[in-house]
Amino acid sequence: MTATRMLGGAVRVLLLVLGLLLLPAAPASAHSSLVSSSPEGGAVLENAPSEILLTFNEQVTALPSRTQVLAPDGKRISESVTAEGKVLKITLRKADRPLGTYLVSYRIISGDSHPVGNALIFSVGAPSARPAETDPGKVDGSVTAAVPAFKFLGYAGLTLAVGPAIFLTFLWPRRRSRQGATRLVYAGLGLTALSTLGALWTQAPYVSGAPVWDVSFTELGGVVASPFGVTLLARLALLGIVAGLIGPVLRGGATRFRGLALVLLALAGLTTWPLTGHAVVSPLAGAIVAADVVHLASMAVWLGGLVTLAVFLLRRRHQRVLGVILPAWSRWATLAVVWLAGAGLVQAVVQVGAPAALWQTGYGRLLLAKAAILGGVLLVAAYARRLVQRAHVPAAGPGRLIRTVGVELGATTAILALSAVLVQTTPGSAKDREAREPTGVGFSQTLTSNLYTLQFNIYPVELGEWNTVHGSTYTPEGKPLPAIEWTVTTRYTGASVEQVKEPMLPLPGRNDALGSLTFPLPGTYELTFTIRTTEIDQATVRTTVNVPATRTRPGGAIRPSAGNN
Repeated sequence: MTATRMLGGAVRVLLLVLGLLLLPAAPASAHSSLVSSSPEGGAVLENAPSEILLTFNEQVTALPSRTQVLAPDGKRISESVTAEGKVLKITLRKADRPLGTYLVSYRIISGDSHPVGNALIFSVGAPSARPAETDPGKVDGSVTAAVPAFKFLGYAGLTLAVGPAIFLTFLWPRRRSRQGATRLVYAGLGLTALSTLGALWTQAPYVSGAPVWDVSFTELGGVVASPFGVTLLARLALLGIVAGLIGPVLRGGATRFRGLALVLLALAGLTTWPLTGHAVVSPLAGAIVAADVVHLASMAVWLGGLVTLAVFLLRRRHQRVLGVILPAWSRWATLAVVWLAGAGLVQAVVQVGAPAALWQTGYGRLLLAKAAILGGVLLVAAYARRLVQRAHVPAAGPGRLIRTVGVELGATTAILALSAVLVQTTPGSAKDREAREPTGVGFSQTLTSNLYTLQFNIYPVELGEWNTVHGSTYTPEGKPLPAIEWTVTTRYTGASVEQVKEPMLPLPGRNDALGSLTFPLPGTYELTFTIRTTEIDQATVRTTVNVPATRTRPGGAIRPSAGNN
């Protein structure tokens, strides 16, 4: 080691010491550090807790998408993550909490706007194998397929219930049997109920990360008791009431009061869709919820009306009857399309965010595909409207109109499928907010020796000298283990560069330490931690870390080098 590097290392350690001495409650230029936890790291409890509290040395901001609690069976059981001042609160779901070791993996933004991540373990009953840490947002493939499938069934159910009901109430020919269309309405209500039950079921593995079939009654109970579950139960109740009241309306003998009650019930039921989706957490939530309700209602009227025309009315109907029904339906369809497009535009403006998100995010690309198909459908619909307005149906028969309606149905079914996927995709505006979060580039890992287990975090991982390393040591059983001496050595593996050995500063009365690392070149570095826990007990652990080709500017922000996007 050169004298210059030794002096630089000594100066950095001295600065850390001065910071701890002068500002013990808030270390100067240091990231947030965990002060205490409930339960404590390595603790063995008799019963599983309902919440976990992590207390830091300064005020923190929660990153819920980067924080999770894994049960011994590997399921995610964290329900909500909030930060109140210096305390990070993780509420656990009312799900199965088996005996064994739990893993708490957290990531927060410290008071200096830098993210900090680490993990701790505790056990219930007796320690077991530590759960493997996974991506907090990972969803099993079976759930990824099941969720949009049930969404599609729900949209199809709405279509089959609303469209035929509109025709039976306002446009149905007097001498035409209502039996088929009435059955279609009830089938639509049944599909919607099935979709709702499927959404309740899939929510449990969607949260836990388990396959769609790995669901316990306790997990289902937790879903039902959640705001999501209460909203879906309300939808089921509304569907039941509608099914009980709609009979006289479908037979053509309903009172005006019954009809008004059904309209209000339908609007309340439609509102449950945006209340369980992106709308409630988007900017201008009230406007988006209203636009979503209008969008769903317009879609159901338009597409459901097309289904009714194609299945029951266009074939074997007298031309004079079609000459009365089709112009009236054309006006209904035009009004529905106008509201559909207007509501969709409101949603797109708010949810997409920056215009570039249209082609740079999956949400934007799906929206463009949906808009392109809708544009084609509108052209076909305009052609069909011209046929009706120019009285071509009486002259040439309904065959040409049947073909255009068939094209509309096929294309709008594709739109429904895209919508089912779209509602499960993160909106562009949310992606933009995530991109503005100071998540930085960090590195966390757990290393094990026969003497201790080391959990450490490096932030940031970039070229330069101001890379902070924070480590914590535990016994093999998972209990905090204070160490009296720490050193970390960095060796560049890409060229003949002298390795650098740096001391780390143990925090008084704690099982962790702080240090500083220097990465002069981009590439792979071997990190060697040598930790002495007593006067005679010492062990060494090693790992590697990749440093990207970035440059450092004052304040620790990361700036891409030329040509690196």
